[in-house]
Amino acid sequence: MPEIIVIIIRAVLSFILLLFLTRIMGKRQISHLTFFDYCVGITIGSIAAEMSVDQNVKILNGLVSLAIWGLFPIILAWLGLKSRKFQQFTDGRPTIIIKNGEVFEDSMKKVQLTIDELMLLLREKSIFKIADVEMAVLETNGELSVMKKTSQQPITPQMLHMALKQEHAPTLLILDGQILLKNLSVSGYSEKWLLSESKKQGASNISDVFLAQLDSSGNLFIDLYDEKSKK
Repeated sequence: MPEIIVIIIRAVLSFILLLFLTRIMGKRQISHLTFFDYCVGITIGSIAAEMSVDQNVKILNGLVSLAIWGLFPIILAWLGLKSRKFQQFTDGRPTIIIKNGEVFEDSMKKVQLTIDELMLLLREKSIFKIADVEMAVLETNGELSVMKKTSQQPITPQMLHMALKQEHAPTLLILDGQILLKNLSVSGYSEKWLLSESKKQGASNISDVFLAQLDSSGNLFIDLYDEKSKK
């Protein structure tokens, strides 16, 4: 069998198994991964890449290795759901860095966090003065969760005892020139109404509409394919 065919077969098998593993390992974002998850991801990628191009590695051995490295995090995550202590053992615990406006130097040394890194993390939260911080916690994924002092928090309608109408999630009614019939039915509107509203905003028919979104107040936003029609 030609070498290029062998590489293609091995790469396809690696890709399929990687796709399967990523689907069952959960949907956490990269920013929410712990250091352990990050290391596991790199290892799995390295095994898949080596199995694809290195013919000295048997396909079966590579597939078994990928399966083991993919299943271990799933098993650990399941055990973590069953036992909080086990989860803390594998993922670690959040560390309080600032409390009541006081910086805990011992905690910073424990997590190997320098003052420059702390200030960087605070600036990412739009905080430039430590005096404005009531509490800051370094999470297990390396992100800093910050609670500002009450005097530094923005004023909300609740503080002013203002009654506001509750806003709900908007609904897509048209996408890429196609009516989403299920969403339209749930919203309680008809195709005739949707076409009429689209024409009011410059569309000749539904196929001219790239996107139509209905908010909870009944306002319809329409984005057309033809920029001239918008103008």
